[in-house]
Amino acid sequence: MASLAEYFAANRPVAKYNIGDRVIGKYHGVPFVGTCGADVMVNESVGPLVTVFLDLPLKHKDQWHELFVKVKYKDIKLYR
Repeated sequence: MASLAEYFAANRPVAKYNIGDRVIGKYHGVPFVGTCGADVMVNESVGPLVTVFLDLPLKHKDQWHELFVKVKYKDIKLYR
C-alpha cells in the first residue's frame, strides 16, 4: 500500500503559485491586485483555488471583501 505522500503526489495537482507571489486578476468581473496565500485543491468538483490577500478592499454586489478572496487559476496571473 502506498503512503499518503505518494498518493497525494500522484493524485493532486501541483501548485501553480507560491505563497507571496504578486498577482492581478478579476473576482466576478471586479479587478484586484494582491498577494497569494494558499494554492490548494478543495475537492474534485470545485478544483484548485488560490487564496489572494487583497491590497485594497473589493466590493462585489453588496458585499465587501476586505482581506482576501478565493479564485480559480483562470481568474489571475502573475503581476510583474
